[in-house]
Order: sequence, then C-alpha cells, then structure tokens
Amino acid sequence: MEPPTLTHDQVRTYYGRTLQSSDDLKTSACCSDEAGPEHHRPILSLLPDEVLTKFYGCGSPIPPALAGCTVLDLGCGTGRDAFVAAALAGPTGRVIGVDMTPEQIDVAQRHREAVARSLGHDAPTTDFRLGVIEDLEAVGIEDESVDVVISNCVLNLAPDKETAFREITRVLKAGGELYVSDVFVDRRLPEAVRQDPVLVGECLGGALYTEDFRRLMAGLGWADVRTVTERPLTVDDPALADKLGAARFVSRTVRAFKLPDLIEDRCEDYGQVAIYRGGVEGQRHAFPLDDHHLFEKDRPMLVCGNSAAMVQDTRYGRYFDVLGDRSTHFGLFDCAPTAGDGDAAASTSCC
Repeated sequence: MEPPTLTHDQVRTYYGRTLQSSDDLKTSACCSDEAGPEHHRPILSLLPDEVLTKFYGCGSPIPPALAGCTVLDLGCGTGRDAFVAAALAGPTGRVIGVDMTPEQIDVAQRHREAVARSLGHDAPTTDFRLGVIEDLEAVGIEDESVDVVISNCVLNLAPDKETAFREITRVLKAGGELYVSDVFVDRRLPEAVRQDPVLVGECLGGALYTEDFRRLMAGLGWADVRTVTERPLTVDDPALADKLGAARFVSRTVRAFKLPDLIEDRCEDYGQVAIYRGGVEGQRHAFPLDDHHLFEKDRPMLVCGNSAAMVQDTRYGRYFDVLGDRSTHFGLFDCAPTAGDGDAAASTSCC
C-alpha cells in the first residue's frame, strides 16, 4: 500500500477556508447528485440552508432501521447526514458527529437545538466533536459503544486510513454495521496526484484503491465487505483530468458487519434460506442488502452463510426469518444466477 501523503492541515484549509459552499467544488466527486431514499426528503426539508449548502458528500450512506441506535458519523461536516440519522434514530437514539474542521463543526453546533425542535425532540440527540477520525479515543468514543458507523466521502481524506478503519473496528459493537460512501479508484495513484492539494480536497487524490481497501479490511477482520451502490465519476476540468490520466474513479457505498466469528472470506453453502418479513421503513416491498441481494417480502431466498448472518445476527434480525443453521456444509455457495420461470419456491442469490 502506498504511503500517505495527505495532511490534516491540507484538508482543514480546503474545507474550512477554500470552500464556502458546494458550488465552489471543481469536480462532482464529493458532491452527490443522488436523490436519496424518499423517506429522507421530508427530513432534509427541515434542515437549515447553511447545513445543506455546505454539504460535501458522494452518496447517501444512511442505512435503515436506526431507531434507538447510537450512530457515529465520521467527518460529519455541517451535520446534514447526522441530523437525518438523528431523525431516523428517534428521541431514544444518539448521533455523534466527528470532524476536524472547526468551521464545519461550528455550523453543526449552531443548528443542533433548532433541528431538534424541528424533529419534535425534547432535547438534541446530536453531539458534535472536533477531532480526527484516526483517534476517536481522544474525542471520547469508547470501545464497542456504537451501533452504526456512517461516513460520506471522508475516509479518502484520512492520511492514515488503516488507523481510521482500526478505530472503526474498535468502537463498533458486536453485530454493528459500517455503512459508508466514498471515492474508489482502479489503481494506485502517483505521488504527484496524492500530493496535489486540489485533487486531495476534491476527494480524488486520496481515493481508495479498491484492492488495497479489500486487503486493508481483511487484515482488520472484515472478510466480506459488500457494495450497495456504485456510480462512475467524471472529471470535466481538462487540467485536472490530465493530471489523473487514465485512472477511473467511482463513488461507492459499501456496508459490512462486525461478525468476526460468523463472516467467512468465501461464500459458503449451509443450505440456509432467508425470508424478509417487511417492516423496515422505506423498504416495504423489498430489502436490498447489497447490489446483488434483493430480498422480496415473504419470498424465500437461498443464501450463503455470510448473508444469513448479516440478516440474522444484526439489528435486521427482527425483520427476517432464517431457516437452517451451519450444522451441515455443502461446499462453496453457487454464485451463478439460476435461470427460472418465476414459479420457483425459492430464488437463488449471487454472493
């Protein structure tokens, strides 16, 4: 893995001083055009303009079923995603936002009480802290204290990505979920790109090379990280595009679950079947686990052991029935899609 060349000061300057709103961005890498889930829109309509106009993100990394959860938003900025998560977590939930840019945290802090009133909460359930995501202990995040970690186009900005992901692993509870959107690239970038202050600030210079990300996560015990959505990124500025050469970038939302004793590095077949029973807000008819697992309500689906664990041994377990256990092993799960006429009792999903 290439040595880091980003610095915290570079990022603080770009997001605290250079950029005054998302209109100042030179690329679309950290300015998402995703509409987001339909049930998020009424929440967004309650947020102050200052929170929205100074939002820099590349996706919509807010998973469902957050009621009562403790959520940690890494690189929370002005608090847009944190406030949406607070609405979904409800008055018994808690959202902690961490960001290293004082100007961004100031905006979030200034609006937290007004947003809480708009959400109908008696008191703010958001807590914004100034700090770096590589040292969550310094801002008081304890071991195994968080149910869900979210982040929107920020991990690429971390000078020490391995330490950042190690901290995520430390603070998540068993069965907890990592759900992040970020910029990924198809190769290791040259040093000149990784040191360019504009490309770094635009979330391209520090983009995660897909294979290095896979190796990093596997080394920390995350054996199966799933892609949820992905869209290609284009750089229209000719000078910046020339610096980047042939490298191809995507905005990718990924999810993983802290289940080290249940998640294996290959999809293994135990003959298990998962059935989504409904009940998740915004997912009345189907539950998308990732980009190749769509659980239709009440329709049985053959799944590998990893997928079974993800929907059984996490907070999603209340919405699923899983038939079978791991007492009998049938080898590797057949990932090839099975052709059918639509009348099969069970559908097969690729893992």
